Amino acid sequence: MALGVYWATLSLCLFLVVLMLDRMGFFSRKNHLEVDGRTVLITGGSQGMGRALGKLLARKGANVIIVARNEAKLAEALHYISSSAKDPQKQRFHTISADLTKSDENIRIINEATKWNNGHPPDIVWANAGSSYPHLFIDTDIDTLRSQMDTNYWTAAYLAHATLRAWLKPTASKSTRPDDKPRHFIMTSSLGALVGLAGYGTYAPAKAAMRSLADNLRSELHLYNGHRRTNPTSGPPADVKIHCVLPGSITSPGYEEENKVKHPVTKILEEGDTKQTEDEVAAAAVKGLEHGEFLVTTTLLGRAMKASMMGSSPRSHWLVDTLIAGVINWAWLFIGPDLDKKVSQYGEKNPVQLPS
Repeated sequence: MALGVYWATLSLCLFLVVLMLDRMGFFSRKNHLEVDGRTVLITGGSQGMGRALGKLLARKGANVIIVARNEAKLAEALHYISSSAKDPQKQRFHTISADLTKSDENIRIINEATKWNNGHPPDIVWANAGSSYPHLFIDTDIDTLRSQMDTNYWTAAYLAHATLRAWLKPTASKSTRPDDKPRHFIMTSSLGALVGLAGYGTYAPAKAAMRSLADNLRSELHLYNGHRRTNPTSGPPADVKIHCVLPGSITSPGYEEENKVKHPVTKILEEGDTKQTEDEVAAAAVKGLEHGEFLVTTTLLGRAMKASMMGSSPRSHWLVDTLIAGVINWAWLFIGPDLDKKVSQYGEKNPVQLPS
């Protein structure tokens, strides 16, 4: 018995040391997301996480294009982002007003961005647009359910389709290519894609679909990247990498709006969750991308949830993720029933409106 406790304690200490080293970036030294001098397009860039991403990437030397519907907000955000430029004399900034829920608008966005970028498509495209309407599923009208899928999933899918078709066109002359660094398509999903909670049936399925799309596109892109290896002059001009970012709660105007419609039981389930500012979540997301991660979380809780739900997705760090997955799979034996109990107890103590 004493020997078992000794080895359990030793294993736990080793796990904590490895986790600490991982968070310090010990296992990934190369920058896998070079943005200095490159062009980044960010949807949902007029506020919240998108605006913070634009500021951070501008600080790192990127040319930034932000996309949203509201032109006044875009103008304000552009000033905010450009004021953080690493080199104001060289960097360029641009806005595009568009309705991302329409497929042809996404094609227009890529075409306009390409023309603005001296005939080259953006090097990095970040599908960040979206909104959350957390509410009980049966209390939500069908139009809102469809709107949540359009706003969160289809905006990313349409943009991915338009972007990848532009990126994968063969370039006959290598001299016409600005560089051969990998291009990155990034989607902002949510931790809601990894766990089911009462009150998120309106929103989380769209984010789960986005995570699934990222998994499938990552696999498909090996086809084109592999073709490029043997066709360097007539194949696609650069490798393409897919990423999916899974943030949790972000303290922003959007979060305040969510809480106005969020059911009380959902708030109970979220008690104790780590909340991040838009700058904190942007910094954590970019750091994970710079480390070369495919699925990027922005908090320790998110990292733990990701490790236990990765399926066939590539591990960021095989040892850390495997260790965490083992621990969290055991933890869910207690966490899951506790969450279910809280929902059940709320139903026992409070009136529940049933459909008429």
